[in-house]
Amino acid sequence: MARVLALVAAGLALLSAVADAQGFLHASRIWDGQRLVWPEIGKSALGYVVGFTIYWGAVIAFEHMGIHAPEVQTVIWFVFTIIGVGVLSGRFLQWQLLEQAIGVAVLIGLTFLLVRTAEA
Repeated sequence: MARVLALVAAGLALLSAVADAQGFLHASRIWDGQRLVWPEIGKSALGYVVGFTIYWGAVIAFEHMGIHAPEVQTVIWFVFTIIGVGVLSGRFLQWQLLEQAIGVAVLIGLTFLLVRTAEA
């Protein structure tokens, strides 16, 4: 049962992160230099609304698993989201190997800090 709950939590966090990543990508396109781009605002807002709605389900699953610290819940979402933004934009693969390695190291460092400083 614990494995199923872990898969549900991870699946919901992943779906939330993908939706939020879409929100972030579209948010970066809401201004064309002279005016607001309303379709991009709508797509961004939709991504965020879907993302946080699904995230609430992930939080419930995390709580059932005994993961109560918001820092730990957030880092799980954050890791999925930042990977989602990089993959969906396609830009991460265009970075030089050094920049990719530094990006991964920073992500690992943030994860380490959040998990180590989280209250149970």
